[in-house]
Amino acid sequence: MILNSMIVFIYILAFLGNMLLIVLIWEDSRLHTPMYILLSQLSLIDLTLTSTIVPKMASNFFTGKRTISWIGCGIQSFFFLMLGMSECLILTLMAYDRYMAVCSPLRYPTIMSPRFCLQMVAGCWTGGSISSLIHTIYPMHFPICGSREIHHFFCEVPVLIKLSCKDTSVYQLVVVVTSIVLLVLPFSLITASYTLIFLTVLRMNSVKGRKKILATCSSHLTVVSLFFGPNIFIYMTFTSSHSPEQDQALSVFSNILTPLLNPLIYSLRNKEVVAALRKLMGRSVAS
Repeated sequence: MILNSMIVFIYILAFLGNMLLIVLIWEDSRLHTPMYILLSQLSLIDLTLTSTIVPKMASNFFTGKRTISWIGCGIQSFFFLMLGMSECLILTLMAYDRYMAVCSPLRYPTIMSPRFCLQMVAGCWTGGSISSLIHTIYPMHFPICGSREIHHFFCEVPVLIKLSCKDTSVYQLVVVVTSIVLLVLPFSLITASYTLIFLTVLRMNSVKGRKKILATCSSHLTVVSLFFGPNIFIYMTFTSSHSPEQDQALSVFSNILTPLLNPLIYSLRNKEVVAALRKLMGRSVAS
């Protein structure tokens, strides 16, 4: 009872925090830049992701009906995968944006134009949707011969695989390969981007500029580590190598706690976001 109440409370805080960050970015014209547009998309993904999981989980607990329809399970799995894959791509684009801003500042306004930024965002959502649709439909057709009890608090691919009485070793390899493409490759690109950024920062003479860049980059790197760490463990290892309890603990951290931490990480260490918040609060008090 206490644990579920805490999760609902965290969900509400995460939802409000991400919603506030989206409002600040779209209300303040000074934040209409590629970096903050991508950040608003990250917040949109986080609040939608938690809304895909927590309300149904809380409803099941408080009503005592811990059930979900097969179609509902598929829909939940689709949105969870779509949002997770889209977040992976958005984080990669945020690293690329910082790389261009720091390493190629003269070319940055030309390359990172608003049109190109919107095209990148659309590509992230489209890529996440297509990949999610494939990885939702296929495992949903695996035969289930025994119990349909899910040892998890929401539906996702590793859970559906464990329910099947069919040999799923080939599909598990497909999941690992897909994870390499959607997790390891983006993580490698992010690592390469920040390696080049840090090398550029070390050659800078301005101490103030160096601190500003490092503050921005450290916020993004913290979010990257919170996202990629648990997901690489869950999706890049075979489902038999870790227990349901480990999956549940990592899922709570990655999908419920992290969306709460993300807006705090980006707002508390970002003077532009804090200034936008003060401006919004000032207008609210004045009105």
